[in-house]
Amino acid sequence: MDQPKNTYYINIGSGEISRSSTDSPWNFKIEATDDEITKLRQIFDANYDVEIANFFRSHVPALEYHHDKSNDDYDKHMIEVYQMIYDLGDETARQHIDQIGILKDFTSE
Repeated sequence: MDQPKNTYYINIGSGEISRSSTDSPWNFKIEATDDEITKLRQIFDANYDVEIANFFRSHVPALEYHHDKSNDDYDKHMIEVYQMIYDLGDETARQHIDQIGILKDFTSE
């Protein structure tokens, strides 16, 4: 049995997922099931954990950014977020993601 899809508004910077378009600023509009939103929330939560680790890492000057696994994890999670938004988003979302090239850049590596 297919789950119904609802409209959600996504703020990439804050990791916010809202059902209301007027409560706070948003970047992307998507249509998603409860399971899809749960998965997106898990990715945002994982990135929050990585951001905390990066904060502590930033106070260790001997560890360079490009040699830090947590930064790689953050980047991987952001690609997953953008891919989900691309798959679930409206035409405006897809056009914007195509325009910034984030998914193309990642898959060409």
